[in-house]
Amino acid sequence: MAQGSQSNRALVRGAEQALDQLKYEVAHEIGVNPPQDGYWGELPARQCGAVGGHMVRRMIEQAEQNLAGRTFTR
Repeated sequence: MAQGSQSNRALVRGAEQALDQLKYEVAHEIGVNPPQDGYWGELPARQCGAVGGHMVRRMIEQAEQNLAGRTFTR
């Protein structure tokens, strides 16, 4: 994909930095060496997909924990 035509954006302003930090944390956890220059295009799709998949799992887990901790009243 050409640079500048990226359509994936964070829905919450300011979340880009937190998502980027999460990406690097997950990459380190699963043993993927993240690129020093920030360009992930040199990594195989399998490794990038693994990072993204683990990010989604962690975000779902955090959302479930947040929901489990809430009390709903009517």
